Amino acid sequence: MRQLSSSLAWLIALMVAASSTAQGQLVLTQEYERLRRYEGTYEAEGGGTLQIVASPRDNILVAVLAGARYPLTSAGTDLFTNASGQRVQFTVEPGREGYTMLDGGEAGHLFRRLGPGAPLDERVWYPRPHQNLGYTYAPPPARDDGLAVGAVEGAPLDLGRLREMGEAIAAGRHRDVHGVLIAHRGRLVFEEYFYEYDVSSPHALRSATKSVVSALVGLAIAKGHLKDVRQPVLPLFAEEYPQIANLTDAKRRITIEDLLTNRSGLDCDDWNQASPGNETRMGRSPDWVKFTLDLPMRSEPGVTSSYCSGGVIVLGRLVEKVSGRPLEAFARDYFFGPLGIRDFQWRFDPDRSSIDTFCQLSLTPRDMVKIGLLYMNGGSWNSHQVLPADWVKASTSRHTTLGDTDYGYLWWRPYLEVPGGRHHGIMATGNGGQKIFLWPALDLVVVMTGGNYNTPSPANTLAIKYILPALDAAK
Repeated sequence: MRQLSSSLAWLIALMVAASSTAQGQLVLTQEYERLRRYEGTYEAEGGGTLQIVASPRDNILVAVLAGARYPLTSAGTDLFTNASGQRVQFTVEPGREGYTMLDGGEAGHLFRRLGPGAPLDERVWYPRPHQNLGYTYAPPPARDDGLAVGAVEGAPLDLGRLREMGEAIAAGRHRDVHGVLIAHRGRLVFEEYFYEYDVSSPHALRSATKSVVSALVGLAIAKGHLKDVRQPVLPLFAEEYPQIANLTDAKRRITIEDLLTNRSGLDCDDWNQASPGNETRMGRSPDWVKFTLDLPMRSEPGVTSSYCSGGVIVLGRLVEKVSGRPLEAFARDYFFGPLGIRDFQWRFDPDRSSIDTFCQLSLTPRDMVKIGLLYMNGGSWNSHQVLPADWVKASTSRHTTLGDTDYGYLWWRPYLEVPGGRHHGIMATGNGGQKIFLWPALDLVVVMTGGNYNTPSPANTLAIKYILPALDAAK
């Protein structure tokens, strides 16, 4: 469900250079002019393209892929590295212009420069067009989307804290925050967008897509397409894949619930680059479902947790098989439609053709708020039961621990420490800062979108420093 293939992983590092603004005016430096020699449109793994541009704001080189931006770290003459230390060499020799990976699976391959790149809208570099104008709070407007709206008008929400957050983001003190939306007591009361994003912009959810797949599994069970979460997985794919590699009795025991809780026992761990089932290796395979099902077993199912995107790909394909519908169509008719979600983008083709997008879903942040409110209300939306209440409860309950965080059915159960106490929540999350936070005890839903891909996101900081302290639960 991520957006980048491994050969593009070198596009994920941050280069800090001299500031390119002075008193609000653009200053084009020698470093900026040096970096412009690499600008252009380049080949990318999987047959796609990416664009390399120099940022006039920060004097950094940035790769742009599917609208997302990835800074590069300079490491020498025409040489750059990523955060993992992998090296990429640019070639500027006429006739051979391109970049070559010096490490990793694509080492030695020249990705050629195809031509000049299109200039980017200057809004991509700045949180707000005129930072010196500061920030002014305005209540979210009512739209024809089914969301109730309101205003921050005093206790229990402190507008001063939220205004402080808006000012900080607008001034660039929390980088690459694309949107922040807050719903309290069922009403959207705070809605702000930054950079080139606005209310109509669908945003790539990255791995927050997993939580939507969880909902679709629940709907497939509710409609009788699947028996329950204890149903074994392999028999459901017997016709499509009559030969499964590394077949053992343990693999035969993998259930739907094991995939929902990342406890399949397969040797698949996206957090470990050496794992045979790492999504990097899956991305290069011609059939991601078969790739995942063919993996060797590392442990007994239902015992050990490991973060495995391949398991979610299997679940998505499973919903397609048992429903007889493409995943996007099933989601539109039975999940998005009842929520009034009309503007979404989802291409679920789990093969090498999706190496740039990893089958991720894109939604507008207001529609992300709807999903948060749906789960907050036990699966009910505008008096219509979209998801079974028992599925919502099971999905957001603790079934295991993944890393150091409690985990449900593709939903996280984190807690955040703030002065005066600890707040337990529920969360869908994706790389870059895509968040749907639920704090049931506070009747609070927070949605954030961002572009901090493979770098620390300020999302938790914003919640801890501004949003949670803004809510006085005692009043």
